[in-house]
Amino acid sequence: MAIAQSLLPEFDHEMATTRRMLAAVPEGKNDWKPHPKSMTLGRLAGHVAELPGWGEATMEGTELDFAPVGGPPIQPALFTTREDTLRTFDQNVAKSRAAIAKATDAEFMVPWTLKAGGHTIFTMPRIAVVKSFMLNHTIHHRAQLGVYLRLNDVPVPGCYGPSADER
Repeated sequence: MAIAQSLLPEFDHEMATTRRMLAAVPEGKNDWKPHPKSMTLGRLAGHVAELPGWGEATMEGTELDFAPVGGPPIQPALFTTREDTLRTFDQNVAKSRAAIAKATDAEFMVPWTLKAGGHTIFTMPRIAVVKSFMLNHTIHHRAQLGVYLRLNDVPVPGCYGPSADER
């Protein structure tokens, strides 16, 4: 079985679960955060919506510098409205899914580099980047988002079975 075909069922499941979590984010609480060192709810939800797009960036290029020397840094996404955030998420999911689906096994083995200000943070084969930097990173922040929802008394959608709110 090709790498893309083995990866897509996991991608589809995690993106559907993530979409349910984003759909539960309340509007009007963008500045809320549980601790001074934490991201705001609006920034966290925006980050969760933008992360799936990194799959396309990974499969379509060989590096990304999020703060290039002499150029503007990548601007982080912020939750504005639920509708806009879900639209952004859905677009990112569709683009990444298409890029993953068409990739050959050889393309998954091409090295990909993340940089900041021209300095290399890491270089890994694209498959490792898609799995860790995009999928696992999304899952990590989705769980964090679930805690934010719980602390705001918003029912938390289940991820790998029903949540306490769905029983």
